[in-house]
Amino acid sequence: MIEGDFRPPWYLRGAFFQSMLNSSGFRNPRFTALAAVEEELIVDAGGGVRLQGFLSRRRDGAPKGLVIILHGWEGSARSAYVLSTGEYLYARGYDVFRLNYRDHGDSHHLNEGLFLGTLIDEVFAAVHHAAGLAARSYLVGFSLGGSFAARIAARCAGEPVAGLRHIVAINPPLDPLASTRAIDRTLFVRAYFLKKWKRSLRKKQELFPERYDFSDMLGMGTCMEMTEELVRRYTDYAGAADYFGRYTLTAGCIDRAAVPLTVLMAADDPVVPAADFHALETNEHSRIIMQRYGGHCGYIDGPRLGSWYQAELVRWFG
Repeated sequence: MIEGDFRPPWYLRGAFFQSMLNSSGFRNPRFTALAAVEEELIVDAGGGVRLQGFLSRRRDGAPKGLVIILHGWEGSARSAYVLSTGEYLYARGYDVFRLNYRDHGDSHHLNEGLFLGTLIDEVFAAVHHAAGLAARSYLVGFSLGGSFAARIAARCAGEPVAGLRHIVAINPPLDPLASTRAIDRTLFVRAYFLKKWKRSLRKKQELFPERYDFSDMLGMGTCMEMTEELVRRYTDYAGAADYFGRYTLTAGCIDRAAVPLTVLMAADDPVVPAADFHALETNEHSRIIMQRYGGHCGYIDGPRLGSWYQAELVRWFG
């Protein structure tokens, strides 16, 4: 494990403040060059699954490569941290592809089935497709997107993705059960995720009323309670613990990375327990960088609300 060197000014060191600013609308500029050139792509992810993405290609010459960005749970391709990072990389010579998982953003209508964190096959297929759009590609995942990114790094051992040069997983929840409990313990974090998740479920119910009725779930007060009921009612998993266990990364993932993998984590993350990272094993392709500050995917480095890791991404990609 590598000790990090991110040192924000004192007024930005609070973990919850960092986490809140990460997704804040204050980070969304009124106009971005990234959005001005974006092209919507509907990706065939196999098994009849369709996923929505947005491709922004540079128009001023050959790009340095294509960066694929994966958002966190109940985020989207238009989340503040995705747009901020995408805009930063686009301005420095990269094409950018931002993916929406099923039931994220405005993509609920594309698939009848529900989103689950275990759906690695379709996310991998979408990343594989996007990587094929360029000779050189890079993958950046935030939170749950970081979990997907780490799993993709391991999966590349058996299913290589041509041209994929480097994967970065930012604050990935190694144990999603522990992270869900951490969300529920903090009032404003719980309220944030419950509001977004319930809004998403309402959309799904409106689109597929013959299949889904979430009426009783919409009155529940914790993410764990909702997960337990959704898993019991709409999946083949035995319960929430069984479901979360299917994509827990505390063993046998980071040390199986088949492409360069950088895992970035903050010791003060209020959602992902940092202690889980100290027991992880790495291999010749992977490394873990632990920062003292940063909150959950924040790393906000000043009043302009940029993130420290954005410049590091350019350096890591080389």
